[in-house]
Amino acid sequence: MIFSHSQPRMHRLSEFMSQVIDTDLTELWMKGIKAVLSLLILTILIALTGGVIKTFLDIRLLLHAPVEVGLRQIIVDTLILLAVVEVFKTTLTYFSEGRVKVTFIVDTILVVMLTEIISLWFKEAGQTQLLSLGAILLALGIIRVVAVRCSPAQGEGIGKGVLCGREE
Repeated sequence: MIFSHSQPRMHRLSEFMSQVIDTDLTELWMKGIKAVLSLLILTILIALTGGVIKTFLDIRLLLHAPVEVGLRQIIVDTLILLAVVEVFKTTLTYFSEGRVKVTFIVDTILVVMLTEIISLWFKEAGQTQLLSLGAILLALGIIRVVAVRCSPAQGEGIGKGVLCGREE
């Protein structure tokens, strides 16, 4: 009798194990990534909304502080929000295309770096800080140009030459 009860269980366990082995892990991975990215998109939208509200509330600085202080804060807040928009755009592109575009990442970093330079400029930072950030911006600009010229989406068109490691 003990064997008669254990055989249906063993059969069910065998069927379950067969289903687990036959499961497409790639599909499971994609569903998991989409779930996590959906939460990330929601988080970014909430953060963006909060940032816009904070920027709107910073308008009161125009009444209580010198105009240039208020406007500087609004400019920096706005540039940071634009960086968040770039992160949002990158996330949506990955969500829809399944890959991250280098140009979107570089654009995001460029916006953040420009925000930092403007912020330091407003604080009257030293020349060495501004020059080092300027050098980083120049390098990022070059990376951006190379990423656009050598994009896989461009194919084998005009202007590929030696820069992208292909023969013309």
